[in-house]
Amino acid sequence: MRRIIVAVGTTATGLVLLFSWPTSWNRPVAGGGQATALGGAGTTGTSQGTAATGAGSSGSGSTAPGIATVDGAMVQTPYGNVQVRLTLTDGSVTAAEAIAYPDQGGTDVQISNYAIPILSQEAVQAQSAKINMVSGATFTSRGYIQSLQDALDQANL
Repeated sequence: MRRIIVAVGTTATGLVLLFSWPTSWNRPVAGGGQATALGGAGTTGTSQGTAATGAGSSGSGSTAPGIATVDGAMVQTPYGNVQVRLTLTDGSVTAAEAIAYPDQGGTDVQISNYAIPILSQEAVQAQSAKINMVSGATFTSRGYIQSLQDALDQANL
């Protein structure tokens, strides 16, 4: 009888400790959901994707004819927000960059610094969102691809 009581007590204690252990799903986000852009400027997770189209119009202030930028939707991942900005020249994707990405910890920064250049290069080469995900950066890759697809949809590509 005493063994049963000890076993139940130990099991209950173990379950309490297990469920109180912090994970990536319940980790608080510093800055109220703030993600940092690659250039170091902060962007908030509440902005929606916007498109600037037409000759001489762009979201980044460019005035060259036939050049436009399109921002994809901000996609939430368990490790932080991801948002992609496309640069289009005459209807073709000439650049893809992440303007927001997971950067809340050392591992987040390390993974983002490795994965995002690969994803950006693939997006320009493929001219679509049908790109390979980066191994070890599954959530960042999924967020990048979703934001990329949204930007492509806004650009009607």
